Amino acid sequence: MSQRINLGGTATGPLTGVKVIDFTAVYSGPIAASILGDQGAEVIKVESRHGDLMRAGLPKSNGAGSSFTTMNRNKKSLCLDLKTEEGLGIARKLIASADVIMENFRPGVMDRLGLGYEQFNQAHPKLVYVSINGVGAIGPYVKRPIYDAIIQALSGFTSLQSGEPAMVNSLVCDKVTSLTAAQAVTAALFSAERSGRGQRVELSMLDASLFFLWPDVMNNYTFPDENVENIPQLDHSIFMRQTRDGWIASMPVQQKEADASFRALDIAHLSKDERFSSAEARTRNRKAYIELTGEAYVRFTTDELCQRFEKEDVPYSRINQREDVINDPQIKAMEALWTYNHPLAGEVRSPRPPAQFSETPSNIHAHTPTLGEHNVDVLKALGFGDVEIEAFSAKGVVYAE
Repeated sequence: MSQRINLGGTATGPLTGVKVIDFTAVYSGPIAASILGDQGAEVIKVESRHGDLMRAGLPKSNGAGSSFTTMNRNKKSLCLDLKTEEGLGIARKLIASADVIMENFRPGVMDRLGLGYEQFNQAHPKLVYVSINGVGAIGPYVKRPIYDAIIQALSGFTSLQSGEPAMVNSLVCDKVTSLTAAQAVTAALFSAERSGRGQRVELSMLDASLFFLWPDVMNNYTFPDENVENIPQLDHSIFMRQTRDGWIASMPVQQKEADASFRALDIAHLSKDERFSSAEARTRNRKAYIELTGEAYVRFTTDELCQRFEKEDVPYSRINQREDVINDPQIKAMEALWTYNHPLAGEVRSPRPPAQFSETPSNIHAHTPTLGEHNVDVLKALGFGDVEIEAFSAKGVVYAE
């Protein structure tokens, strides 16, 4: 079952004491900043009066978008008008108080606002400043608006699916970029602690996606020598197999696992077939392997194969539909999903922080904020008084729902 947690505690993760200013929006940046928040960092999300685009995302519960709620837990919200000089002044004080800045505007936007790395690195030498963008800062595509589907097409993701070009049905490029960004932040913080110098970290979605794809999808392009033999593209049909009454996933990699699967499928004689005697041989003879094993899979129900594969220690899983994931016995046993009460959305279900630290555990200690929910707290921490804060609000420099 889901583990129910109570919010309102303190951050306990390994990044406790680190202050992050999150100028990012949509997916890649907010997920990265949320990971840092889970791991204890104080994360202040800076938004315009219109808010992050994902606040409007569906489905909603009492006006709270589900994706936004997942990606922005453990953050404070400051709604700030960066088109005003006063708003920029507040942003400068905020940056000067921080350990980490994260932004995913198009290249050059923060510099033009006077909020770029070069404006702060001399006075704030330990600052870690992370800039996330679509395709880097140079090249013919830098002025294009970029989202996940564009990077999927550009990086080759869309050519990997069976049949016509198709997106992976998840914003995988955004997510890969977010994980890379979170790792880069911690590496830069570690370096800053050792050297006393922060640095700028530039990360493009295209770089992150190419790095992610290269080991398996682009392996035919690793060696430029034309004499190197290419191998067939990885194909889902070798792992997703049709049974008599449904589907099952199976991935025998080692030879002992392949032999075990042959026994489970009552085709043990294939263990002696030279075409299938090693992983390399099965790769070279993939078409025959899929055809012969496929004829065996459809003779059994999914339940029968689960029992047989379990007995023979074959890597396998049922094909869970999304609604099945919530009640999967392994996920329940791990308490991988946590539930908590959100003051606006009501009950929220969310995956726990995936990295489990023994001494400094990550946690979910704060709900996803409403727009401008922490304006007063953030401004007071920067040294502004009640009269100044009221004036900022009256002028629209800050705004709260």
